[in-house]
Amino acid sequence: MKKRRKLDRDFKLSILAELQTKPIAEICRMHNIHPSTIYKWKNQYQENPKKAFSGNGNLYKYEAEIAKRDRIIGQLYMENELLKKTTKKLQELKAEEEKMRCIK
Repeated sequence: MKKRRKLDRDFKLSILAELQTKPIAEICRMHNIHPSTIYKWKNQYQENPKKAFSGNGNLYKYEAEIAKRDRIIGQLYMENELLKKTTKKLQELKAEEEKMRCIK
């Protein structure tokens, strides 16, 4: 039994771009793709270019990884801001204590 290849959106778009300059038979031989597959991709792209080849709404692995890293960056940013505010407040309190010591 043959294993199905998983082709990403960029690859499919490049195949569709090749259709402008090369015959479909040549493209099929070069990439070992059945002509009906290319026609299906072409129809999907013509129906809705933005949503074509979206992978059934699932995020690609790299997009999921980017989203994960964005969340981590946001958390670290908030922690950093909290630490800055806390440090500033502690410095103000220390300055007030020193001022009170000088007055006494």
